[in-house]
Amino acid sequence: MSNEREIYITEVALRDGSHAIGHQFTVEQVTNVAKALDEANVPVIEVSHGDGLGGSSLQYGLSLTDEMKLIEAAASVVKNAKIAVLLLPGIGTVHDLKQAANLGAKMARIATHVTEADVAPQHIAMAKELGLETVGFLMMSHMAPTSKLVEQAKLMESYGADTVYVVDSAGALLPHQVKERIHALKNSIGVNVGFHAHNNLSLAMANSLAAIEEGATRIDGSIRCLGAGAGNTQTEVLVAVLEKLGIKTGIDVFKMMDIAEELVAPILEKPQEITRDGLVLGYAGVYSSFLLHARRAATQFGIDSRDILIELGRQKIVGGQEDMIFDVAAELSKKKQSVRA
Repeated sequence: MSNEREIYITEVALRDGSHAIGHQFTVEQVTNVAKALDEANVPVIEVSHGDGLGGSSLQYGLSLTDEMKLIEAAASVVKNAKIAVLLLPGIGTVHDLKQAANLGAKMARIATHVTEADVAPQHIAMAKELGLETVGFLMMSHMAPTSKLVEQAKLMESYGADTVYVVDSAGALLPHQVKERIHALKNSIGVNVGFHAHNNLSLAMANSLAAIEEGATRIDGSIRCLGAGAGNTQTEVLVAVLEKLGIKTGIDVFKMMDIAEELVAPILEKPQEITRDGLVLGYAGVYSSFLLHARRAATQFGIDSRDILIELGRQKIVGGQEDMIFDVAAELSKKKQSVRA
């Protein structure tokens, strides 16, 4: 790896980590963490419901605190960092985007399924009109061949995205697959290329480094691994590793260690680790935010959550189809009962 490169890190714990704690962030938590991250010189801090703007619902999970209050709180305490928001067209609206921008958001990450970039032009155009740095976020990137990913990335670029991300929402990609995808994007589009990992197969760090080797300059991390499933690339560890490689991030690694230990660890209900359910997410290629939903459905129907996750993977259920989790669980429960009978 060249040591001349600079990597621009986005901290996603205050958005992706919302999944891990059932969307229970408080204004105080977000204020304290955002302020500390800014002081550690983290350039971008993402804040919103786990499923993006407008995600607070019975289907996706109700937020304890209105996300607009969290965005406003984070924006009010940062001096240098950009506050980013995630928006999935069909969940979040242009109105939500305008409100977030008015409250101090400076970056919009417009997320679609890897084959559905064509639902994003309106939202990307509005983000650009609002003066926001704009990112195209291609989720569940393991579900499409590289040629399709390139096609969709070109669409995101044509709509005006400043950066396009390969998003490993399920933590299912292997390092050689990440390399292939990032390499193809670098050779096909003229904007920044980013990578967002999940650690369900314990490959988030390896995959992030593979992405950097192939030219990705925007990398996501979650401090203390506070993210959906088994979390993302652990930010403070990533900063330390890149420093050892001579790659600049501009982030204070000791401050990040302290934030992880003193501010973020107490927020976690339990330490982030690769549980059997988290492992199944990566193994079956299932959206990482399905984890809590699958556990709840398993408890309700008296079946193994792994069976639910494997079936969701078999049916290629994707983000936005959370209602299918309980349908699948109910069907598996019926089959189990009929076998017993």
